[in-house]
Amino acid sequence: MNNAILDQKKQIVEEITDKLKNSASAVVCEYRGLTVAEVTELRRSLRAENVELVVYKNTMTRRAAEAMGYTELEDSLKGPNAIAFSSDAVAPARVMAKFAKKHDKLVLKAGVVEGKVVNDETLKELASLPNKEGMISMLLGCLQSPVIKFACAIKAVADARGESEN
Repeated sequence: MNNAILDQKKQIVEEITDKLKNSASAVVCEYRGLTVAEVTELRRSLRAENVELVVYKNTMTRRAAEAMGYTELEDSLKGPNAIAFSSDAVAPARVMAKFAKKHDKLVLKAGVVEGKVVNDETLKELASLPNKEGMISMLLGCLQSPVIKFACAIKAVADARGESEN
């Protein structure tokens, strides 16, 4: 019986380790004091952004974090925690910070973003960034602006030459 339990725990640690490896970001939060309805609302908001919220035992998460070299997470793994995993580096922090503004019981503690352990302050800064599609559209807007201005300048020159010939 003990071997079965030990194997099950090892499997859970491996699962957490895989999720940490394959996620662009993982955010640890404390949900103590949230009602079931509020947690359901949070999960729904996260799911809409393709973010998975999972509750693991802190000891299992601690072992997975140690295996990945994320020992700085250890201090955050106290109390009732949940971890949000995503392939988007910004989505978990953004959705959870927005939710935490309405529900002060949700506390962002720490996370791993692009392989680096970050604190709650960094998570709040990340939360202010748009999602990947938003960043791409902002970049495209910046790139298009000079091209559009250049095209308008050429058209103005062409129009001016056309008027001077008449």
